[in-house]
Amino acid sequence: MHRSPVSFRHLERMTDGTGLLEHCLGKIPRRKEGYTTDDNARALWACAEWLQLVGAASDQAPLRDKLLQLIDRYLAFLLWVQRADGSFQNNIAFDRTPEPEQPSDDCLGRALWACAVASVRLQNTGRQQAAQHMFRKAVERTDSMKFPRGWAYALSAFSLVLQHAQDFPPTPANSFTQFVCSALPAYVDRLEEKLVSLYRQNADREWRWFEPAITYGNGVMPWALFMAYPVTQRRQTLDIARESLDFLIEKMTDPQGVIRPVGNQGWCTREHRSDWDQQPLDVMKLALAAGQAYIVLERPEYLEIVKRCRAWFYGANDLNIPLADAEDGSCCDGLRAEGVNDNQGAESTLSYLLTEAIYTSLVQTSTDVHLAI
Repeated sequence: MHRSPVSFRHLERMTDGTGLLEHCLGKIPRRKEGYTTDDNARALWACAEWLQLVGAASDQAPLRDKLLQLIDRYLAFLLWVQRADGSFQNNIAFDRTPEPEQPSDDCLGRALWACAVASVRLQNTGRQQAAQHMFRKAVERTDSMKFPRGWAYALSAFSLVLQHAQDFPPTPANSFTQFVCSALPAYVDRLEEKLVSLYRQNADREWRWFEPAITYGNGVMPWALFMAYPVTQRRQTLDIARESLDFLIEKMTDPQGVIRPVGNQGWCTREHRSDWDQQPLDVMKLALAAGQAYIVLERPEYLEIVKRCRAWFYGANDLNIPLADAEDGSCCDGLRAEGVNDNQGAESTLSYLLTEAIYTSLVQTSTDVHLAI
């Protein structure tokens, strides 16, 4: 398995004074295609996780400074695009003009999760306050969510913050801890029940899944239930999390155990499974779910899945071709039957960096992490 240092040079290349650009032609950002809140939220999440993994080692000071610069850029982007009602504008043109769009549950959920991670991981009070301000403002918007991936992100965000509620310092005006402890348990209960009910509606002995088809970003649903379980302690939540994750692993591995994401040209139903095109995002979401399963259940087979997801980026895939470039931290946009999609946009690059973070957090201590700017 590849063990080169992680680099953030490509992430820097794609980040300008506004935020993280969405797409690239090869390694060069496509400015005319603008920005998304989805990607800037993922970038805030990734940088906050890596900042914690770097720790306080003196030789990592340059990297900490670089990560904090990026974090400030992404926090500022999210502050800018959050509307008065707490929702987030997702698509922004390069000239900073909001583009016409329908509200997105996924965008709201990703932004909530990024703010939750920033609230928990960042030590600077000013940065925490910005993340907590956005988080509180967005919480009530989850009542209008209609789609399960949005529910999953919100449930994970609320569960994470509740588990760290006593770690937040009180603010002069109000206590974030008090808000968390009084408001969030009811949201966790409702969102957990939505996912549990969805699973019961669609699953049977042969099809242990939340929906009639396995489509994109699938790992977030079992992940969310694994996140909720330490908070709610409901056995059915844990059982469904494990059943659905084991089923997803079955559908996302070949007979030799190599990770094989469900292809977006037809997805996976009871009757059919598409192998192409394969997306890095789906590999990261599987690693995310398996990593949380390992934390909760302490079963080594889930850590092995995380390792195989990481290996997928370095060539342990259907084409035996690496997608990730460890020299600058970039990642190709996907695998097609005819080869690799050489464009290296934000979603794929962040999927790679987050998979590395998930792996590193499980198998190394912070003092063992050696990164490259």
